[in-house]
Amino acid sequence: MKQSLVIIPDETVMNKIYFIRGQKVMLDKDLAELYGSETKRLKEAVKRNNERFPKDFMFELNSSEFQSLRTQFASSKNGRGGDRYMPMVFTEHGVLMLSSVLNSPKAIQVNIQIMRIFTRFRQMLTENTELRLAIEKLEKKTENNSKNIEVVFQYFDELIVKKEKMKPRKQIGYKILKK
Repeated sequence: MKQSLVIIPDETVMNKIYFIRGQKVMLDKDLAELYGSETKRLKEAVKRNNERFPKDFMFELNSSEFQSLRTQFASSKNGRGGDRYMPMVFTEHGVLMLSSVLNSPKAIQVNIQIMRIFTRFRQMLTENTELRLAIEKLEKKTENNSKNIEVVFQYFDELIVKKEKMKPRKQIGYKILKK
């Protein structure tokens, strides 16, 4: 069996996944860096195979999203080596489709690693959903318990009020006179 050609720490890949328009996506420049290619070459390959990348696989950022990202990682201004064009972002399916467009051994290995990380994200989300459901179940039980405790204290209050309103009863039996 072949050993992995590329070893990129998972944290490095995870830090390059952003949440934009309600989807987990990766930027073209980050993918190009991971694949050991230029962003320009990656974009060229995508444009040559545009039919493979529908809107739910890849889209370009609008100017406000682009500015928001620029402030997050403080990229340089136009003309100073920074991004000059709106970046393309790729969803999980778009990254998977890139493997059919970019066919270098490094790109294939990096793609496999990225797919595994996306799968792990999905598993973590599922586990968190199960955990959230368990917590909600406990909250409902706790809510019922607190309602029951309130009822018990209401009964105690009623008993105390009732006891205060009661007339003192005459004692039965022998009476011992106090000296």
